[in-house]
Amino acid sequence: MLFTEETQGAVSAPIWAHLDEEWYVRRYPEVSEWMRDHGIESVSTFYEEIGQRYGHSPNPYFDEDWYRQAYPDVYRDICANRVRSAFEHYCREGYIDRSPHWLFDEKGYRRRYPDLTDAILSAAGLRNGFDHYLSVGEKHSYRGHLFFDVDMARTYLATMGISGEGSVLGAYLGLSSAQADAGRVSWYFDPVWYLQTYPEVAREIEDGQYVSALHHYLTNGSPRHYSPQEFFSENHYGETHADVLPSLEQGTFRNGYEHFLNFGSHEGRSPRGGTDLAAYSRRPAVRADLKHGLAHDPFAHFVAACLAGASVDIADSMPSESQTRRLFVQEAEALLPAIRRRPLDFRYEGRPDVSVILVAHDKIALTIQAIASLRQNYAGSIDLILVDSGSHDRTHQIDEWVLGVTLIRFDGNVGFLAGCNAALQRVKASAVLYLNNDVRLYPNAVSNSLKRLSSDKAIGAVGAKIVRTNMRLQEAGSIIWRDGATYGYRREDDPNIAEANFVRNVDYCSAAYLIVRTELLQQLDGFDEQYRPAYFEDTDLCLRIVEQGMRVVYDPSVMIEHLEFGSSGTARSQAMIKANHRLFGLVHQDYLRPQQPAHVRNAVLAREQRSDRKRILFIEDRLPLRALGSGYVRSNDIIRTMSALGYLVTVYPVLPREVEAADLYWDFPDDVEVIDDRSLADFPSFIAERAGYYDLIWIGRTHNMTRLLPIMNEEGRHLPTNGAILDTEVIATPRAFERARVLHLSSGPLTFDESLQKELDCAHYCQQIIAVTPSDAALVARVGYHNVAVLGHCLEASPSPRAFQERRDILVLGAIHDEGSPNHDGLMWLANDVLPFLDRLLPDGILVTVAGYVGSDVDMRVFSKYPRIRCIGAQDDLAKLYDRHRVFVAPTRFAGGVPYKVHEAASFGLPVATTSLIAGQVDWKDGQSLLAADSADPEGFARNIARLYGDAELWKNIRENALAAVAKDCDPVVFRARLERILQSSIA
Repeated sequence: MLFTEETQGAVSAPIWAHLDEEWYVRRYPEVSEWMRDHGIESVSTFYEEIGQRYGHSPNPYFDEDWYRQAYPDVYRDICANRVRSAFEHYCREGYIDRSPHWLFDEKGYRRRYPDLTDAILSAAGLRNGFDHYLSVGEKHSYRGHLFFDVDMARTYLATMGISGEGSVLGAYLGLSSAQADAGRVSWYFDPVWYLQTYPEVAREIEDGQYVSALHHYLTNGSPRHYSPQEFFSENHYGETHADVLPSLEQGTFRNGYEHFLNFGSHEGRSPRGGTDLAAYSRRPAVRADLKHGLAHDPFAHFVAACLAGASVDIADSMPSESQTRRLFVQEAEALLPAIRRRPLDFRYEGRPDVSVILVAHDKIALTIQAIASLRQNYAGSIDLILVDSGSHDRTHQIDEWVLGVTLIRFDGNVGFLAGCNAALQRVKASAVLYLNNDVRLYPNAVSNSLKRLSSDKAIGAVGAKIVRTNMRLQEAGSIIWRDGATYGYRREDDPNIAEANFVRNVDYCSAAYLIVRTELLQQLDGFDEQYRPAYFEDTDLCLRIVEQGMRVVYDPSVMIEHLEFGSSGTARSQAMIKANHRLFGLVHQDYLRPQQPAHVRNAVLAREQRSDRKRILFIEDRLPLRALGSGYVRSNDIIRTMSALGYLVTVYPVLPREVEAADLYWDFPDDVEVIDDRSLADFPSFIAERAGYYDLIWIGRTHNMTRLLPIMNEEGRHLPTNGAILDTEVIATPRAFERARVLHLSSGPLTFDESLQKELDCAHYCQQIIAVTPSDAALVARVGYHNVAVLGHCLEASPSPRAFQERRDILVLGAIHDEGSPNHDGLMWLANDVLPFLDRLLPDGILVTVAGYVGSDVDMRVFSKYPRIRCIGAQDDLAKLYDRHRVFVAPTRFAGGVPYKVHEAASFGLPVATTSLIAGQVDWKDGQSLLAADSADPEGFARNIARLYGDAELWKNIRENALAAVAKDCDPVVFRARLERILQSSIA
């Protein structure tokens, strides 16, 4: 009956399969008396004959009552005498995929650690995920249940002198209720608060109905009546997020907290009144901790921060600016002794890379800090020119702190403008960097600005993203309004917002950090002397640069911290600003007339320097990162090409997703604006804010057009009149009908043509429709739309040179966003139908590697039972993946469009075995550029894989032909030309 070596082969019995006699007698004290009454001397005999039928649990790792409630079919089997207990059922078959206890989630464990395949567990002599967790997982801090953090539990046990060496979970489950309820074992439940809030629970524990507060919360029959801790309110969550209620009523989730922990926390939903979890999770430190696995989700991070006494209120998360300004100065003063001992060295030979002009009037500590930051920031040769503008402190001794500096001294304070112009006569490099003495440079600022300046001869100057000491923006490029006033774009905002993190031409950038071509500066005679002693001289200089036909570029990779007004008195500064503003307006009145009126709502329209460049709003399901696969790679290529063609592109996601900023900026051109903190719900306000801004809207995927159509109709006055493109990406109707045919399902009440018409009904809004293939274009025309163009994939062949003999294993690559999707279905078909034939054709050691993005809702555990399959998830370096494998397999049974993964695999020189469907979509001949078999013939599909894997000559021929086909079908030059024609014809 029990799980033993005799009943389960040679594998030793897991710890959860034993009767723990000592624990059993302690858990059920009445057993001793019952044994005497029945004349039974052995505890194991008593459990076998009486205890298990009475509903006793055999050990702390299996809860008999909970298992019966969790799995009603088991209780029915007990009542029908098919099994004597839930434990017997678990030992016979339940251990395969069911949870034994309310503090361990078998399915969740295997999903969380997909590398724990059945083959690996079996090889280690382990029977299931629970066996692994108790034997291995606890030692490596694996998570067996959301409400039991093994590290927190281990620390808690240690406070009571309990080591938990055998099993932390076992030690915890052996605690008395008073001990278990005295402290946390996860960030998700507080037993002390729970018992104080619900005193009736303590009485139920005393009555023996529950063993602890956590046991009550996880197993009680009215789960929506209880909140788990002070940081989450069940009532608030239900009232605030009405869309969750239907799922709760239908029993999809046990309570609101279960929905919140699975979805709401990641979506930034509010867990209680007054808590803005979305804003908290956007904080850079929080995002970094989550990315590196230091917290399971934003809510856990939030609770941990609260309990640690950290400030979690966004408004109060930073000290005041007056405090940060004082700290900035104190840090500068702290540097002086160290630099006095080891002076900064700016000596060089030959021609310098850059000349840096820095004007200082007193404030020696700030000046030294700025120069030290400059030296640390750039290792190349710097021609440092320091203008001592009548200082009265130790600035006159600065050459003792800085070696190789060129000093220009004035007896009185001549001001920034005159000092810079005097220094301009001494510069030796081809680029001049104006640098305030009250700044600190962020990494690579100098090298990034030099690279930007040299990247295009039309760039005259490059400015920085300037952050104040309180870590709020001073400017992300600057705007000049019609009245001559200036505005630092996105001032007061988080430096990491999307609007501040793309390259663009601007009216001007502050000379706190401004790098300019020397030849251009000399041509313009530096700053205009009319603005002496300071203010508006940099604004005037930038406009004169623009008037020369040159560009002033804002580059967010050039970042500095600025002690605003740190080098002069605020009152005096404001007086000079007012006077020079009046002068500036008179000098540049012709330039100013077409500028936007001075209002923050006009900032989006004014944030770029006036030009003829057209603006495109690109809308997709998600931000199209290349790692997501599917059609997102093509969307990413379209965006890159739009940028290369000179268009200003904003990318907007319909679905909310938390994406690391570093991943975004790596995956897109640096002049593309990537909106990463908004979704469909925010679209009406977003488009209203940007009324009149865009010349074209590109909507990726027909279902997004359907979602957006009511909003676009209502907000039509804010949208371009004749500029909307629908990129169908994939026509879903053929895929749906093919899926129904393959899976023997009903295709629904609509005919093919009716379904196609319904799918494309929203396309009437758009001036042009884009299809991926000619066959898809024909389908669009079939329902009456003739404004159709074709735009396929963009790919350049880059075959790996590794030889056939040096490669091994089979690769399946593709994003699996949802269960039942084409890639998921294909993988299931490969595992269930093809592998049995392939196992007879190939040796055991040859593996099938499954790689690619996997959605959070997709359960990959099903593939763990196949010894040949190895799931590795998304990979950063696909080139290495393609390089080491011998054959690429695309087992797709239904799909639309053109499968990018086939083109990509072939471009790397990896031959493809696929279905006839895919061969038809790429229009490649079977036996020439790939091997194809019908999805109704899994044996033929397996033979093709084996042939390609074992025949070097066939492999070489398929590879060479496929490379030629990629060069023909995916030519980047052709792709660019087609896209350019589409855009030109769509934008009036």
